[in-house]
Parts: sequence; structure tokens; C-alpha cells
Amino acid sequence: MKLNLATVLTTLMTVLLAAACAQQPDAPASETSVDAPPALPRIIEANPQESHFDDLWMLTDGGENAEAYFSFEGDKLIFQSTRSPYGCDQIFVLDIDTAQTTLASTGGGRTTCAYYLPGDEWVVYASTHEGGFDCPPVPDHGRGYVWPIYPNYDIYRARPDGSEISKLTDLDGYDAEATVSPMGDRIVFTSMRDGDLDIYSMNLDGSDVIRLTDSIGYDGGPFYSPDGTKIVYRARHPSDPSEIEDYQALLAEGLIRPSKLEIFVMDADGTNKTQITDLGVAAFAPFFHPSGEQIIFSTNFGDPSGREFDLWMVDIDGSNLEQITFTEGFDGFPMWSPDGKTFVFCSNRHNSQPGETNVFVTEWVD
Repeated sequence: MKLNLATVLTTLMTVLLAAACAQQPDAPASETSVDAPPALPRIIEANPQESHFDDLWMLTDGGENAEAYFSFEGDKLIFQSTRSPYGCDQIFVLDIDTAQTTLASTGGGRTTCAYYLPGDEWVVYASTHEGGFDCPPVPDHGRGYVWPIYPNYDIYRARPDGSEISKLTDLDGYDAEATVSPMGDRIVFTSMRDGDLDIYSMNLDGSDVIRLTDSIGYDGGPFYSPDGTKIVYRARHPSDPSEIEDYQALLAEGLIRPSKLEIFVMDADGTNKTQITDLGVAAFAPFFHPSGEQIIFSTNFGDPSGREFDLWMVDIDGSNLEQITFTEGFDGFPMWSPDGKTFVFCSNRHNSQPGETNVFVTEWVD
């Protein structure tokens, strides 16, 4: 997908002309706002250290926006966002040329991990709304930094405007983190249906569920390779008895501790599992380079405080680890467009308010 710069410039000019036409001929200067943020999409000059990026297009401004993934056509993104008037994450569709967003989920419960189905006429996402329209409780961090594994997450299919919603999973326990093969034939997802957090695949209609992992510990966040033959994922397989006990005790409370995760690759049928990284820190949100020979992911590797998350890339055999982003704050959830030319990620950079996370796209430079 090639970014349509002409469309964006036209949009910006339209906004500026509309604002100019709205002014009265002799309006005093005090009536003209000087504090309004620039229109979206907003062009941000590239960080010279980030040599794989051209200038950035900032597509959101405000709230917590994450996990933005391309449509099969490459002209839209689907992402989760906590923004007014919603108290927790909902799913939105975003038009890349105009930065206009449309609610795709119900507006109730908490949602996560949305993805387009082939043809872009349907999307899938996970939601807790059938377990309660209110946001589920946020976990107590008295036990350190933990992720919630809400047991009433199920995976749903819907139109991009939120209509015609139906369930693809309907078992007790966590079902989420669904993504779709570029071949358009299978969905891969994470589930606790067999008592542990493992990766499964299924047909697009939810049938023919196959378990792909079975080691003790968390296996999740799966994505297919460009040719659909492999799956990259994040995992933590504790071996020490005390670590296993801690993992299982947290899981019984619907929690996991993500402070140590590594990147793994397996064949799409679950065979030939291979650990790619051995960093001893948090590594997550992996995605295949368009060549299928490299993997990009987010990690706090290299920061002694563990607070700075950047994007790094590594060859599929674990060699040639390369840092991709160098801007202060969080950078994560990377993905290439289907044509391999455009790159999306989410970042704390250029925030209006501290702690906000926004969606950025750029032309990828190899």
C-alpha cells in the first residue's frame, strides 16, 4: 500500500480553507484559536537514528491506541483504543488517508486483538461484553506488573461497522489474540480451553480447532508468516518448580506476569518449534518481515530499568539482532502492509499528554 500523499495534502488544505471561510471579515484576533492541534494525519519528521523509517504520519492523537493492523487491501487499519466516552478498550476502524475512525465493536465490555478477514468485509476481535457491559476490573498490581486473562473473552466476527456480530468461540475461559493467515484460510489465536495458555488455529467460521502448543507456560500473540507456512509468537516456559508454581497460581487468578517473554517460531501445523531470542527480558508483539526471513518485535532489552521499549529486528535463525527505534518511550505493535511497503506501529512519541499511545505509519526503508 502506497501512502496517498496527494489525498492527505488535499484534506489538509480543505480543513484550512474551511477554517478561513468561517472567520468574519473584521473578527478580532482574540476570537481566532491558536491552540488547536494540527489536523490528522499529521506529518512528523523522521528521527535520523531510525534509518528504516521515512517521515511518519501520525494517525491518532489522544487516548491509548494500540494493536493497529492493516486490512488485506492495505487502505485501513483496525485497532483498539481507550477514548471518551468509553471506559476501556473498544475496536475502531481507521481510514489511513483521512485518519477518520469508526466504532467496530459494541461499545460494551473490554475488547482486544482485532484483525480483518479476507475481502475486508468482516473483522474478528475478542470481547468481554457478553459477560457484562461494564469494563471488567483492572488487576491489582500489588503482585507486580501483571496482565489480566479475562475468562469471559470470546472471539467474535462482525462487519467493520459493528453490525451482524456473531461468536466464533463459545467455551469457558480465555479466547483472544486472534490473527488471520495471509492465505485467508485459518485464524490463529490464544486460548485457555485446556487449562493452560496455548495457541490454536481454526477455520474462518470457528470450526476445525487444532491445538498447536502444549508446553507449560504462556504461548500467545501469534502471527503467520507472509506465505502462511509459519507462526511467530511470544512465550514463557518456566522450568524451575517455584517458577511453575508462581505461574500457575497467577493463572488461577486470571493473571500472567509478562516480565520475561521470548520470541518463538513454529510451522503452521505446530511442528518444528524454535526459540529465536534468548534475551531474558520482555519480548512481545512479533511480526514477520515481508521477506519471511526476519522478525520484528518490541522489547525492553538494553534498558537496565526495563521501562524503555523499542522495536528490534532479528533474523529467523536468531542472528543479526538490530535495534530499529531509538525515540524515548514505548514503541510496539509493528506490522507491514500486505504489499510490504508501509509500516505501522504504536508509540508514546509526540504525545499531547504524558502516557498516551498513538498510531503511526511510515514508508519502510530496507
